[in-house]
Amino acid sequence: MRRNEDRVTQAKTPSKPPVAPRRAHSFTRHGITVTDDYAWLKDEKWQEVLRDPAVLDADIRKYLDEENGYTESLLGHTSSLQKTLVREMRSRIKEDDSSVPSPDGPFAYFRRFREGGQHELFGRMPRDGGNEHIVLDGDALAKDHKYFKFGGSRHSNDHKLQAWSADTKGSEYFSIRVRNWATGKDLDDLVEETDGGVVWSKDAKSFFYVKLDDNHRPMQVWRHRLGTKQADDTLVYEEQDAGWFTHLHESTSGRFCVIAGGDHETSEQRLIDLANPEAPPRLVAAREDGVQYSLADRGDELFILTNADDAIDFKIVTAPLSSPERKNWRDLIPYRPGIYIIDLDLYAGHLVRLERANALPSIVIRDLAGGEEHAIAFDEAAYSLDTMGSYEFETTNLRFSYSSMTTPSEVYDYDMVKRTRTLRKRQEIPSGHDVADYVTTRIMAKAQDGAEVPVSILYRRGLQLDGSAPLLLYGYGSYGMAMPASFSANRLSLVDRGFVYAIAHIRGGADKGWGWYLDGKREKKTNSFDDFAASARALIDAKYTSAKRIVGHGGSAGGMLMGAVANRAGELFAGIVAEVPFVDVLNTMLDDTLPLTPPEWPEWGNPIESEKDFRTILSYSPYDNIAAKEYPAILAMGGLTDPRVTYWEPAKWIARLRATMRGGGPVLLRTNMGAGHGGASGRFDRLDEVAIVYAFALWAAGMAEAGV
Repeated sequence: MRRNEDRVTQAKTPSKPPVAPRRAHSFTRHGITVTDDYAWLKDEKWQEVLRDPAVLDADIRKYLDEENGYTESLLGHTSSLQKTLVREMRSRIKEDDSSVPSPDGPFAYFRRFREGGQHELFGRMPRDGGNEHIVLDGDALAKDHKYFKFGGSRHSNDHKLQAWSADTKGSEYFSIRVRNWATGKDLDDLVEETDGGVVWSKDAKSFFYVKLDDNHRPMQVWRHRLGTKQADDTLVYEEQDAGWFTHLHESTSGRFCVIAGGDHETSEQRLIDLANPEAPPRLVAAREDGVQYSLADRGDELFILTNADDAIDFKIVTAPLSSPERKNWRDLIPYRPGIYIIDLDLYAGHLVRLERANALPSIVIRDLAGGEEHAIAFDEAAYSLDTMGSYEFETTNLRFSYSSMTTPSEVYDYDMVKRTRTLRKRQEIPSGHDVADYVTTRIMAKAQDGAEVPVSILYRRGLQLDGSAPLLLYGYGSYGMAMPASFSANRLSLVDRGFVYAIAHIRGGADKGWGWYLDGKREKKTNSFDDFAASARALIDAKYTSAKRIVGHGGSAGGMLMGAVANRAGELFAGIVAEVPFVDVLNTMLDDTLPLTPPEWPEWGNPIESEKDFRTILSYSPYDNIAAKEYPAILAMGGLTDPRVTYWEPAKWIARLRATMRGGGPVLLRTNMGAGHGGASGRFDRLDEVAIVYAFALWAAGMAEAGV
């Protein structure tokens, strides 16, 4: 493999790396002084920039443009490789792909793409088959916008109207409109600055939505009456705690609009009777610190998934709808340590739960009349399983999806009474895919405290496992989100070129239960970083790869993981890709005006109030722990209108890295000047960004020139 310093010479006429000027800035909190000479990269009017990127400060824009130019000068020579990667990835996408139609009354609703289309079409057909009727054409709606992303889309109960929402800036402010199925035209109604979701009243004369405030927080629930202006809408509920987010969904039976509020530790729910939309919301159980719950309804009974009574991996209780408060909860599925109940779904005669034990999921079905249970199980070493929900409550059909790192996604309909499954769709790979050409397996990495970290692995059959292969190691490890060992057609472009692809199921995620999450948050956050490094070392020991042959990859909170690992174990890596990386943790958690800061305090700690939390975050925050040492090559990718991980986090990180590091690199910043947290909005445009990541990984491993 080429040494780090030789990499720069591969590029065609690399420009000099930009130097961000240092502007003296420091602050003192809890008696600790912190220096932040790149604070100026945060535009003081950032709220305006989210709505209109054109108002970005000229100095900041100039710097971001220079960084983009530098990245292009170093990676520009991979442009033909990137085009080849895009072509390959696109050839694996069924261009006119369609979802399995989902029945509701006389119709079956579906989403599909047209050949060459970037955005979805929403439509329906008669329930038992027949002519398609398209109500929303995403390609047509997107044509006048640089960025376009659908939010929610939901038909009314009488099947006459379709509420839909879209974001046209990448800032995640969604505008809601209502389309008439018969005419194909939108009504005059326009509801702006929402989170995109809609719940219809039973009579289809009004709908509920969540409005985002000036700090991009979902705090208010409103009711909009069709034919009236947004200014005349009725405020239904307002959350007073800035650390809580509020969302809406329909209850399982379709009888209620559920107002679900919470942070990462506590939750509270309210019900609005959709047959009586003007009635005030009814509280289910008052919030109690650390108690989470979500609910499903059936007749006069609620089924509640909760961690109450120290049920760390959750249990299911029932409560009467007439008096659902906590004292009336009765265990139905008791707490079983190590078996994490991820979700529940309820039908007229059956309770379905999705469980995970030791990083492997299963679906368990309970007959509510007799209490009998059975599971749907699979036998691959690592796989992903998900229930898909239904518009209909009175049904014995359960729809679920299955995939593994070698098996493309499959959608099944399962008869919960007959216990028979019907394959409804198998993900097509138009360019061809033979499962037998690939191997998926799993190893356990031993962390420094003895914890066993599952690592899911994919490689091409026949690959010599002698330590010479490059390896991409992906991780996340926050918010209790598990990383499923699911299929991705894109990653075959790396695997087919000789890469091993691995996912580290580190603490901070709930891959091994909720306790696995609790062991990777707040004062235990560094377990996530140590688990990732331990996973890398275990892969080296098992001869899947070698030190400096690994490319680390993570995004958002997984970008924080990348930044921390670069500081703590950079010597293991040839390269690191950090997409929309949350790397300026301390400064962000000290700014309570930022959209996600108050709701994130339960996850990271509140450094404003607590000196202990301040010191904990300061001890690992990637931006604050950059050292004068050698770093691997790093690519940071940001989005100018990203409300979650603001553009200045990767910008400040790269500026300080370049000024501080003593060798290695190079370190690159690429800011998408027209998109937010999710990157490009079209399904093919997104491939351009994946291709940059993969081209960088190949380059870091010294393979970018070895034929494309």
